[in-house]
Amino acid sequence: MKAHYWLFLVLALILAGLQYRLWIGDGSLAQVAELKQLIGEQQGENERLLERNRILEAEVMELKQGMETVEERARHELGMVKEGETLFQLAE
Repeated sequence: MKAHYWLFLVLALILAGLQYRLWIGDGSLAQVAELKQLIGEQQGENERLLERNRILEAEVMELKQGMETVEERARHELGMVKEGETLFQLAE
């Protein structure tokens, strides 16, 4: 009878160890769920950055192709005026 008791005790300890690893230990279900969430967040960030890179690449191509884009940006972003032009500002 004692042999059955010890066998049961050993099996129970093994089961407890496996359950610990499944729920709490390294590679647990909670850790897997957290890593999946982090992967999803990182993929979203990567998509956002890829779109930003596409926009910047298009701007670079425009700037390389002609001076019209450079002039337009200088006018709108820096408030520059071409030589010989007159700037009129309207106040409300």
